[in-house]
Amino acid sequence: MSLTWEAVIGLEVHCQLLVPQKLFCGCPTTFGGVPNARTCPVCLGLPGALPVLSREAVACALRVGAALECVTRATSIFARKHYFYPDLPKGYQITQYEAPLLEFGGLDIDTATGVRRIGIRRIHMEEDAGKSIHTDAGTLVDLNRAGVPLVEIVSDPDLRSADEAVAYLKALHEIVRFIGVCDGNMEEGSFRCDANVSIRPAGSPVLGTRTELKNLNTFKGVHRAIEYEIARHAHVLEEGGAVVQETRLWDDAAGRTRAMRGKEDAHDYRYFPEPDLPPLRVDADEIAAARASLPPLPAEIRRRYVEELGLTAYDAGVLTSEPALVRWYETALTHHRNAKGLCNWLTTELLGRVAVGELETCPVTPAGLAELVALIDDGTISGKIAKTVFDGMFESGESPGTLVETRGLRQVTDTAAIEAAVREVLEANPTQLAQFRAGKVTVRGFFVGQIMRRTGGTLNPARVNEVLDRLLAPTDNRPDES
Repeated sequence: MSLTWEAVIGLEVHCQLLVPQKLFCGCPTTFGGVPNARTCPVCLGLPGALPVLSREAVACALRVGAALECVTRATSIFARKHYFYPDLPKGYQITQYEAPLLEFGGLDIDTATGVRRIGIRRIHMEEDAGKSIHTDAGTLVDLNRAGVPLVEIVSDPDLRSADEAVAYLKALHEIVRFIGVCDGNMEEGSFRCDANVSIRPAGSPVLGTRTELKNLNTFKGVHRAIEYEIARHAHVLEEGGAVVQETRLWDDAAGRTRAMRGKEDAHDYRYFPEPDLPPLRVDADEIAAARASLPPLPAEIRRRYVEELGLTAYDAGVLTSEPALVRWYETALTHHRNAKGLCNWLTTELLGRVAVGELETCPVTPAGLAELVALIDDGTISGKIAKTVFDGMFESGESPGTLVETRGLRQVTDTAAIEAAVREVLEANPTQLAQFRAGKVTVRGFFVGQIMRRTGGTLNPARVNEVLDRLLAPTDNRPDES
């Protein structure tokens, strides 16, 4: 009988900082470009070149720490982490080790058993390595990425499943994008993670041997890789074997991990303080400025949308999926406060036509959409007419008010005109009218549909229903119309 295993997972998330220059030199951080063109003696590690720390990158790192409720060290130390790899030109990486900039934070995530707080052990600054490009002809090295500023966010081993790991990663991904320190582009590698995975008998306090899954850059890949590795560990142990501490790569096409190299311990890297950089000192004013600069975080926005605006949790989740979407929606709310109406038109009609990244240049503006919803709310137009108006807004960029007037789309509210239309439909459908009189009340919906169809949806629906009910009432129950 096999044991019940408990997974123990910790994530190391590498987050490229949105600053224009590299961490220790003036080379641009723009993604792509001609290979090896965005380099200089400093990021190439040429003899005699000295690093100079970017304070702009430090400010970004402090924002991350503030968002994740970390303790900030007044004095932190940069160190050299030695290892050989083709895309690491110096033969070492400048990072932080014993004295990181940020420590002891946390992040709340939703799990199957409720909200859990995942500890964040440390956040340290470091430079990125270059990129190895493997081809059939051999391996090529592009050093444009070498020296790009990173923060590495290291969680405590508090995660217990692949689902929890992905929930944590998504929450972190949201935060760094909302506070403007990272674009979160996983395909380009600006947000990626390593996962440390081990298992132990359920209830045991003793940690098992861990393996490191390297450079995972999709949420789906993280989930599949961790699930595979948990199952692999269990199989090895249940067959009487021992898990080897090593670094493994995820092969997405094959759906399995494979060994890359033996997993180093800290002493293997021969850390020592970086002799060319002084200690990094930050004062109370810098820490306070980082905290003051934070916008509302996604979880806080979702809570406000549900509790104060009355949106569903699902709607709030959709609206907070992208920072640009929140900005657009919040701007619309300043023009009209029908939160649910604006949400519905934005998420179904507008996002059905444009991507979030195209909202800023879309012909339909936040003010325009707010005006459209207001026209529906005050009875000027019906929901059906609104779709025609929306089409016109999208095609011409004109305001909804202008389109309603120039195209004669204003909703009819005159009782006499509505009654004439209702009588016309009733007289044209004597069979259905007889069925209704005989007790088949579902025919009423047929009449409403015919009335709105004949009038192109221009009649006020509430008035239509009032008049229809009056005319369908038994003769002896009708109000005196004399």
